[in-house]
Amino acid sequence: MTETATLNPTATTTGAFTAEQKEFLSGFMAGVAQRGIHPYVGTTSTGQLTDDPAQGGANLAEETVYGTPLGDVTKQERWKHEEHPLDGWDRILAHAEAGKMPDEEHTFRFRNFGMFYVAPAQNSFMLRCRIPAGELTAVQLHGLAEIADDYGNGKSAVTTRSNIQIREIAPANLVNVLTKLQSLGLTAKGSGVDNIRNVTASPTAGFDPRELLDTRPFAHALHHYILNHREFYNLPRKFNVAFEGGGAVDTVADTNDIGFMAVSVAAAAEKVGKRESETEREAHSPTFSPAHLPAPGIYFRVELCGITGHKQLAQDSGILVKPTEALAVCAAMIRVFLENGDRTDRKKARLKYLVDKWGVEKFLAETQKKLAFPLVKFPLEQCTKRPAAVKHGHIGVYRQAQPGKNYIGVVVPVGVLSTRQMRRIADLAVNYGSGALRLTPWQNVLIPDVPDAFVETVKRQLVRIGLHHEATNILGGLVACTGNKGCKWSSTDTKGQAVALGDYLNKRLSLDHPINIHLTGCPNSCAQHYVGDIGLQGVKVGTASSEGYHVVFGGGTGADAAIGKQVFTGIPFSDLPLLLERVLKTYQAKRQPGETFAAFTRRHEVKQLQEMFSE
Repeated sequence: MTETATLNPTATTTGAFTAEQKEFLSGFMAGVAQRGIHPYVGTTSTGQLTDDPAQGGANLAEETVYGTPLGDVTKQERWKHEEHPLDGWDRILAHAEAGKMPDEEHTFRFRNFGMFYVAPAQNSFMLRCRIPAGELTAVQLHGLAEIADDYGNGKSAVTTRSNIQIREIAPANLVNVLTKLQSLGLTAKGSGVDNIRNVTASPTAGFDPRELLDTRPFAHALHHYILNHREFYNLPRKFNVAFEGGGAVDTVADTNDIGFMAVSVAAAAEKVGKRESETEREAHSPTFSPAHLPAPGIYFRVELCGITGHKQLAQDSGILVKPTEALAVCAAMIRVFLENGDRTDRKKARLKYLVDKWGVEKFLAETQKKLAFPLVKFPLEQCTKRPAAVKHGHIGVYRQAQPGKNYIGVVVPVGVLSTRQMRRIADLAVNYGSGALRLTPWQNVLIPDVPDAFVETVKRQLVRIGLHHEATNILGGLVACTGNKGCKWSSTDTKGQAVALGDYLNKRLSLDHPINIHLTGCPNSCAQHYVGDIGLQGVKVGTASSEGYHVVFGGGTGADAAIGKQVFTGIPFSDLPLLLERVLKTYQAKRQPGETFAAFTRRHEVKQLQEMFSE
């Protein structure tokens, strides 16, 4: 009989020790130490060596995830701790080889690679790409059409992050889709779960006559920084970043966790504020020093904590950043969130909740500790902000900064394109433009660099393929999330009902001011219903659980930014078109001269609106 068997007669076959065995071994080792048979050496909590077993248990301390004990974190955090999110490629290979649907853990893991298992809505996967700044080439759009035809459902959807999604992908095609995407010079890594989502920029950047700054280089730089830093794939929750350059088409940057908003500074202020105190300097707080006053030029203001599903737009942080510093500031802020965000409650794990807990000043102070240059505070009122965006400026023909060139905003109803339409748009971009395309957060496509002589030709071709270059003030701002045809969280068929609603209103009304109507299927608000002139959140209503909507009025973004207010609750969709027809006709009859719908609804209380629109 071996010594182990003699000392441990009740050893289990699993290799784990019972409480009785642990007590026996503890006494045995203590006896050995007393007899001097085996001197003890261990490591203390400070990393020093010790001969005292009471001090040497540091190696037995509970593991942590960025300081949070492993026993306290969510199951998703444990999964990430067990295997880094980017180390799951072999799992994808195995599922593809077996044609196997994923369990809950693998559903989570595969989203890190941009593959979303969307059951029970569809018993298949969805691909979500990463297309920084919404910049796409005609060759890439052709390639995406091939993916949709060969492995998907023959369609794609433009998203509210200037991105593309393709649905109904079988597990056997997981690897085919991802490798084909990579061959196009695109990727899907980090487009889901606890990552920085597609980085957006002004849709007309680089050719907008009125822009302050071309924001594409910043979006692309951050995109590649993310791809090359593994820690950015292990955030507490998702994270959104946008760069707004002051062009005619709104980027919706104020709905992001961080929004970089281009502004101009005509001249440095004589006195920004008193010099920071010694305490503030020690805490690395943003400086008020006159030595750091900005020279005249273009800068970014940094806005923080937009999360419209929680009824909050990003707010100005008080700091002014040189364009050359923007990437470093962004990376530092994300790292502060990475290291300090809540990993015990996914409902409280967004940047908003860290800043709510700390306050903006502490968040900026922690950011400053990671930077080799000072953050500079500068009054917002001494910056010249961008003019208001052109509402529905993503639709139609507009002059570019380049002489003789135009960009054409294509109407894509609720963002859905057939592969035939994808190919034809790509061909138009090659034949009549520069082969470049842009996706917008308004779920449509821009064709830039069209010479004056070809504008009418492109317009005719768009109509022939079932699209358009014009839209009414009702249809030009119709935005919808995936809906319950493809998302298990959605209570309603948002895309189908958006089209039906738009068609109904368009036949009965003519508005002289454009409005945005946003339909989202659940409180997550992927279609950002709180910033629509009219926002609709899908819900189940009645004993039969039919599809309906909460109705929100008065939202906006950019220069018109506001969170809308809920006026009606649980309206069945069957009643919604008639209600909104009455709402818009009442607005037309009772508004002040030139008053927009948002302004009209904002100057009335909820009860007043309910009474007015129910007459």
